[in-house]
Order: sequence, then C-alpha cells, then structure tokens
Amino acid sequence: MSQKLTQEGYDKLAQELEYLKTEGRKEAAENIKEARSHGDLSENSEYDEAMNDQGRLEARIAEIEGILKNSEIITEGESGIHIGSVVVLLDIDEDEEDEYVILGENESAPDRSYISAESPVGKQLIGKNIGDVISVEAPGGVVNFKVTNVIK
Repeated sequence: MSQKLTQEGYDKLAQELEYLKTEGRKEAAENIKEARSHGDLSENSEYDEAMNDQGRLEARIAEIEGILKNSEIITEGESGIHIGSVVVLLDIDEDEEDEYVILGENESAPDRSYISAESPVGKQLIGKNIGDVISVEAPGGVVNFKVTNVIK
C-alpha cells in the first residue's frame, strides 16, 4: 500500500534511516561488545538488553525502508486540500478557529496541530475547499468544521 508523504517528511525519514544504518548500528555493535566483555552470556542482562536494542534498531530500519520504498511524494498543484496543506478550520459549535497541517500517516503530531490524512478529520478534509463544511464523529459526539482558509 502506497503512503503519501510530503517531501519534507520523506527527507526526514531518509535522514533517520541513514543515521540508523551508520551511527545507530555502530553504537549497537559497541554496546554488544561492551556487554559481552562482562562475562557469562547466559546470565548477562546487559548483553540481553544490548541484543534487544539491536533488534529494535533493525526493525526500525526495515520499517523505514518499507515506508520509503512504498511512498508517494505529494506535489503542489493538487486540487483542494491535500497532504501538505495548511488549513484553517472553524469549529462551528465552539466558534473557534485553529490552524492544522495535513500530513502523511507517519508524520502526524496532533500536539503540534499536525494531523494525519488518515485520521477521521484528515480523511474528511482531503479534496475539500474553502467554505466546505465537514462533520466528524468524535468521542464526545459529532463535531462540525468549516474550512475558512487553505494556506497552501
């Protein structure tokens, strides 16, 4: 399944991958070597932890490689709201406006107003334009938003 990423998101993942393959692997090997020097491996919790850390590192490398291999970089010029758009939404019920950035699945950070295009709000926004109203099912009930501005 192809994931859509902004160029910035793609570059960030590629940079993380490069770091993990070089520095991360070097650090993991050094940690294993150090833990191995502490003696009997059958009762060496530091060695077990170092090996587990290496496994997590390799899993993350494989995950990023899969994402980058199967990703599609969004381009400017897509009509309506798309991944990479900065959107101003009016919460109709609360009469409050907030700005959000619509990003790919692996780029979201709701605490920074970055929402995934795969989230309930993100899915409703893709393809919409200024003036459109969306309704999203939330834990507290339906929330209605009006798109008041699309910055890019």
